[in-house]
Amino acid sequence: MGERSTVGKLIYNVTEASWKTDLGTSQGGRVAEHRFLVLRMAITNSGGDQVAVPLLSVFDTNGKSYRELDNGEGVEGWFGLVRLLKPVETQQGAIVFDVPRTTYRLQITDGGDPENENIAYVEIPLEMESDPVLSEPPAIPLQKK
Repeated sequence: MGERSTVGKLIYNVTEASWKTDLGTSQGGRVAEHRFLVLRMAITNSGGDQVAVPLLSVFDTNGKSYRELDNGEGVEGWFGLVRLLKPVETQQGAIVFDVPRTTYRLQITDGGDPENENIAYVEIPLEMESDPVLSEPPAIPLQKK
């Protein structure tokens, strides 16, 4: 994470991973079944032809895969479902997963047809930032008698 990863003509750079218990919207909020993992990234098409970037997947340490959510409601800068990159174009945005909180590998692709698709992986480490919903209250100091 944080470094450029090239697969075929596509260059991925995952710049941020954050965990959320809910995604707030104007009509209320979306609550995660597990936790929302929001990945911010840039994707560059270094080739001469337009490329479609499909929905991506993450894999946990046991190899279980989770597909990217196809609903980005409440995610600022969501990439969207249709991701067409023109030649020599870079797009920035966010993708979201509903997954248990652990370390993952993001599977990235060159956007080719499934039989000839090239893939690679980007490590997404678990960073234990505090979650306001789960943080403990401060300790009460002991009083001397």
